[in-house]
Amino acid sequence: MSDFVSTWNQDSFLTYPVGPLGLIAMRGTEDLGDKIDRWLIHWRDHTDTSLPGDMTTTPGAQREDFLVKTICPRFGNGEGKGMIRETIRGYDIYILCDVGAYNCTYSMYGQEVPMGPDEHFADLKRIIAAMNGKAKRINVIMPMLYEGRQHRRTSRESLDCAMMLQDLVRMGVSNIITFDAHDPRVQNAIPTGGFESIMPSYQVFKALLKKDKTLQIDKDHLMIVSPDEGAIDRNIFYASVLGLNMGMFYKRRDYTRIVNGRNPIIAHEYIGDSVEGKDVFVADDIISSGESVIELARELKARHARRIFAAATFALFTNGIEEYNQAYREGVIDRVISTNLTYRRPELKETPWFIEADMSKYIAYIIATLNHDRSLSGLLNPYDRIHRLLDKYNQEQMAAGIRLV
Repeated sequence: MSDFVSTWNQDSFLTYPVGPLGLIAMRGTEDLGDKIDRWLIHWRDHTDTSLPGDMTTTPGAQREDFLVKTICPRFGNGEGKGMIRETIRGYDIYILCDVGAYNCTYSMYGQEVPMGPDEHFADLKRIIAAMNGKAKRINVIMPMLYEGRQHRRTSRESLDCAMMLQDLVRMGVSNIITFDAHDPRVQNAIPTGGFESIMPSYQVFKALLKKDKTLQIDKDHLMIVSPDEGAIDRNIFYASVLGLNMGMFYKRRDYTRIVNGRNPIIAHEYIGDSVEGKDVFVADDIISSGESVIELARELKARHARRIFAAATFALFTNGIEEYNQAYREGVIDRVISTNLTYRRPELKETPWFIEADMSKYIAYIIATLNHDRSLSGLLNPYDRIHRLLDKYNQEQMAAGIRLV
């Protein structure tokens, strides 16, 4: 039975879709787009009241799939254009865009150039422009928010994320869906536009419990620790839902210098209960270079923590993964849990310490719900689902003799 059954109302099952559903997977999102499409096709072919809506009533539901063919070719000097290869007139369009897919390249002056966030965002705008007002509604699913870390002004500097959101709304985008925005208050830039920052808390925790059957989830054996003050909300959520104690680090920085776009960290200072002898779960939005997570793990180990589980919505590993391989061999890091919402290094899947949380089914639910013009409230609050998952996990441990009643 679906994890989301309890969120659906029998009456809402009879609602009608906004329009024919079309899914556009931009470059770099083809694998995730295919997985989402397979879920949508499955629900179309096996509709019942436990699913997001009667997909058989969707206009155009007899298409072979829900994917719309598009292309963004480039000229020799790097200029590009967006092209849509089939009709989208009257469609409810969902565009999946990963601005972090640096594995994509294009040819410019005879050189292969990797696509950065700017190029991916430009291609997104090209595809929206190519629709020429023919789609009934345009929705953008941008898991990692473009320029999400440049969301506020602290001196005379640009406000890239706010400008990006305003650009999309001006182009006619009705809903912008992202995951774990660095600061969701950036939506204030588009007060009349649709914006949702969705937390993958349930999927991340489910992936961890599926892989590791030895966790004792109680105050005596597990603690939640926030890596800094910016991540405190997501860690408070885990601590509250799981009924655990929480500690926190704050980063003492050198504000006289800027290195790689940020003020370097001088030290990690800890506030909270003792972590001695306990497993520690640390959640953040992004693992960029990953250096701060390693430093934090070493700080926790110095305080005699048992095992360290680090979770991040986006695992970028901009400096590679060798430092993490070494930390795993030394017993500093036990697991890193992340999603498939952005491009991951292929070698990550080969490591014994990495756990991937598949988000395709969840995104498919979001698309089907919006397409049927229904509330997302039931999907956005994972409290009940986490508790059902925890009850099942504890029962499995008792049956296996790992946990005493």
